[in-house]
Amino acid sequence: MKIIIIGAGPGGYETALLAAKRGVEVVLIESAHVGGICLNEGCIPTKTFCKNAEVLDSLREGETFGLTDLTYGFDFSKVIDRKNAVVEQLRGGVEGLLNNKLITLVRGKASFKDAHTVTVTPGATPVTMEKSVEYSADHIIIATGSVSSSLPIPGADLPGILTSREILDIEKVPSSLCVIGGGVIGLEFASIFSSFGCEVTVLEYCKDILPRFDTDLAKRLKQSLSKRGISIETQAQVTSITECDSNAYTVSYTRKGKEETVTAEKVLMAVGRRANVASLNLDDLGLEYTQRGIVTDERTMQTNIPHIYAVGDINGRMMLAHAATFQGIVALDHIMGVENQIDLSVMPAAVFTSPEAASVGLTEDECKERGIPVKCLKSFFRANGKAVTMGETDGFCKVVVAAEPKEGAQSPYQPGRVLGCHLYGPHSSDIVQEACAMISRKATLEEFQSVIHTHPTLTEVLQSAIHSV
Repeated sequence: MKIIIIGAGPGGYETALLAAKRGVEVVLIESAHVGGICLNEGCIPTKTFCKNAEVLDSLREGETFGLTDLTYGFDFSKVIDRKNAVVEQLRGGVEGLLNNKLITLVRGKASFKDAHTVTVTPGATPVTMEKSVEYSADHIIIATGSVSSSLPIPGADLPGILTSREILDIEKVPSSLCVIGGGVIGLEFASIFSSFGCEVTVLEYCKDILPRFDTDLAKRLKQSLSKRGISIETQAQVTSITECDSNAYTVSYTRKGKEETVTAEKVLMAVGRRANVASLNLDDLGLEYTQRGIVTDERTMQTNIPHIYAVGDINGRMMLAHAATFQGIVALDHIMGVENQIDLSVMPAAVFTSPEAASVGLTEDECKERGIPVKCLKSFFRANGKAVTMGETDGFCKVVVAAEPKEGAQSPYQPGRVLGCHLYGPHSSDIVQEACAMISRKATLEEFQSVIHTHPTLTEVLQSAIHSV
């Protein structure tokens, strides 16, 4: 058996490594650096910025911890250098792993010649090809990821308008930043640059920030970020961007029928991402796709051409690196006839703001929309001993549990089953994983309550919530 994988991001290279481990020959094609958006211009470089922001925030609170007469400088060029070093180290690690006799790493741009054949042309970074080469295989997995979206408004293409790629390489911290989009990417950069000393304004079109997250979580996180000095305007429809002078831009928007503007030195366009289907030649192939991405079966990741699969951002199902990884496992298992217990509907997500936010499973609003009776159990970080010792008491935990349906009504879930968990507060991205494990194994509240938590730890916020019945 031979498999072609197009794209060496998390969904591509990790699937290639697993396939090789199982004795399958793989051709892995990448047009840029291995590691994909996540490693090179997404998750990893952003988190290095987050760490710098965390250190700065801690220094500002130094007196609380007995540090007096503290003086320090902030060299942003060293922040960039550190970010680049981290990316290069991890990229080198991936390249080392791919140095496998069963994996052929091809640097170039891929397009379909036919349903079993891919043509790879020069144009990669780094350049290693001089002429086009064709590869054929029994199965093909498309994992080409996504690209930044932009609003179709006047001024969106001005040279100084940044995306999540460009902002990671700016030369200095701007005095002010307008972030268009209050989703995960926008809020993370808003939080980071606020800690860096930048005046930040966030404009979000929807009623709340983080539209796909729990409403309570979104509202409380907004309050926390606002207390830090980040101005957040929701229900704001951006209509245009104009260049005031060489050092500023004016962003115009309407809010509740009123025309308003905000002026900032830099503007970050963070309105989401779209599937990277360009240049694959999908139309001639007859492979089905929409504006959202390549259409796939939710259980197998197969496209309408059964031996071709699509995983990760390219299918538009869940634009998360770990989603791509596990979709790749599902696709490979299906190709090889291996059964697994992976439930792709239980997908944790985290927002690395300060404080962090995280979510897994169903939200209270989703349950109401589906007519699922639930009860919500809450606890607060201010009552958590570890959080108090850390001086990070802002946050809460909310666990969604299936309730007994009303007489004559039915529910798809047995009463007491844990359906969702939503947190914001210190280390929420780590804490949510325990809830993820329980939800993915269809655990009941009683089973969750039987788990012993170490004291004093932040994870006791879960224990407090599930025992608050």
